[in-house]
Amino acid sequence: MPGKPPEIEGLLRRHMIKVPESISAASGIRIFGRLLKSLVFTTDVAIIKNCNANAVIAVYPFTPQPAITHAIIQVSDIPVFCGVGGGITGGKRSINLALDAENQGAIGVVLNAPAPNETISEMRDRIDIPIVVTVVSEKTDFVQRHRAGVSIFNVSGASHTIEIISRIRDVLPEVPIIATGGPTDETIAKTIEAGANAITYTPPPPAEILKKIMLSYRKSDDII
Repeated sequence: MPGKPPEIEGLLRRHMIKVPESISAASGIRIFGRLLKSLVFTTDVAIIKNCNANAVIAVYPFTPQPAITHAIIQVSDIPVFCGVGGGITGGKRSINLALDAENQGAIGVVLNAPAPNETISEMRDRIDIPIVVTVVSEKTDFVQRHRAGVSIFNVSGASHTIEIISRIRDVLPEVPIIATGGPTDETIAKTIEAGANAITYTPPPPAEILKKIMLSYRKSDDII
């Protein structure tokens, strides 16, 4: 019978981080046969192993390193989009990092907003996996980005995210869009309605989760 799928949970995985159910309303992006609607924004391998997101978007504020890429891909049970620079790290180095990420099994690579179109074009000639470019402003020339070889736009515009998505949809109606969904089901719904195909979710830090568990331990009468 159609309807909500039955759910099975284990005792040891009951603390798994779950993405908001409202993300399921997104159309998703099908990449190499996989339908991706939710992406967890993290490089924490413990969270990656204990989250029900469809994919990982592993972007971090340091120079990308193959060792980090390898560690994340090796531990992940789900597809990984790897950050390969585009700002401080760029040019040939970003292209080499992208090629290495593809060889290690990444499903896509992510370039930061400052990455020039020349780098994107050269990278497109070297790799076969999707190139994702982060967008932070509606003033971006989306058409030229797309022509250079961008497969997917990753919109991270804070309070301007919906406006940026709408602008992309005006000039490129069919291009895949990943976007930050905001803190509530309402903001996620508005982001999807604006045209986002998939939503990135930022999970709570492990310290916050552990704090809640420790509080429950302190209140328990079963502790020896």
